[in-house]
Amino acid sequence: MGDELREKAERKAYRLLTTRAHSEKELRGKLLKAGFSEALVTAVIEKCRALGYLDDALYARQRARELAVNRLAGDRRIALDLAERGIDGELARAAIAEVREEFSEEEALDRLFRKKTKGMDPAALDERQRASLARGLAGKGFPTALIMRQLKRTEDGFHGDDGE
Repeated sequence: MGDELREKAERKAYRLLTTRAHSEKELRGKLLKAGFSEALVTAVIEKCRALGYLDDALYARQRARELAVNRLAGDRRIALDLAERGIDGELARAAIAEVREEFSEEEALDRLFRKKTKGMDPAALDERQRASLARGLAGKGFPTALIMRQLKRTEDGFHGDDGE
């Protein structure tokens, strides 16, 4: 029965990992929720790690890139997401630093700002609209100073695609 239960736990882990990448914490939680014992889950996770199917450092880099480039999230939001998924602070910082080498937080903010103000003149936003926009950008994990700088640039007439 022990080998059969172990095979069942491994199959469950492999199925989960083929649908999408998981952190160790996520996989552990799902296997425990499925009713497998802590000792069995630990053994399955170690096997997945040894086979290269489970790698928190790689997962952190992929997740950080997804959030930064595709979802236009700020560094704070990325760090929070990774922490929620069980990625330790050092791995998270390294993953964020790596993604920011190719796609800066300022560039992400600028793209998100343009997306949120598409079809309107950002310089013509009233205070309520500007405050709402700032709250939305802060909620995406961007620092207040960066948001204020972006809003200031729009006041000064910077929003054209030519950068002038």
